[in-house]
Amino acid sequence: MQFALLNGVTIHYQTIGAPAGKPVLVFANSLGCDFRIWRDVIVRLAGDYAIVTYDKRGHGLSDIGETPYSMDDHVSDLEALLDHLQVKQAIICGLSVGGMIAQGLYARRKDLVRALILCDTAPKIGDATSWNARIETVEQDGIAALADGILERWFTPDFRRDDNPEFAGYRNMLTRSPVAGYAGTCAALRDCDYTNEAKQIGVPTLCVVGDRDGSTPPELVLAMAKLIPAARYEVIGGAGHLPCIEQPETLVAMIRAFISGLSD
Repeated sequence: MQFALLNGVTIHYQTIGAPAGKPVLVFANSLGCDFRIWRDVIVRLAGDYAIVTYDKRGHGLSDIGETPYSMDDHVSDLEALLDHLQVKQAIICGLSVGGMIAQGLYARRKDLVRALILCDTAPKIGDATSWNARIETVEQDGIAALADGILERWFTPDFRRDDNPEFAGYRNMLTRSPVAGYAGTCAALRDCDYTNEAKQIGVPTLCVVGDRDGSTPPELVLAMAKLIPAARYEVIGGAGHLPCIEQPETLVAMIRAFISGLSD
């Protein structure tokens, strides 16, 4: 395991090397998850690309730090991690809040970003009323109190079968997330709006969404793609909010095709 003390918080991360000259892919995960959600994507890409993935503060094995968070806190952590690893001109692939972190990183440090892959995300997600209600519930009753509704938005009915051990495992990942880190990131989502920043994105960008996404539905992701100059928009069939889990092969094919076009 790999850890670094960044911005006063210990961040858990993983690097997978590749031959010199290969592009660097950085994966940023969603709310209530750690970097293991990318496993089935990473195993299909390892060797062809250098890979960096990490647990954002308040998630996985990273420290919680001081809460609530702002999106700037999460952006600063990824910025510091890439500086620590001496990575520049990376392809940043962010899912949900990870996609917002990717947008914020580009706005702040263009030297770190060669291209963006924005999965199931938007410049703004939800509103203050919904996020405040979620924060209140998880602080009073725990994440398990909201788990059924969250998982319905995350996964298709076929994946949510009682006999699917993967579904049980991802429920555990969600409900065992630190409440303070989860609620702190809800506050960051509540207070963030990158609509103006999205219009200024000047690197190649791929916007991807699962056709059954109940958290950031296709129409929301399409609206983001229309804001970003020359962005590509793709829909993954048979996937909810986390296509990296339900349809990793399709997502990997899209990532490979997108990256291959960067050198044209």
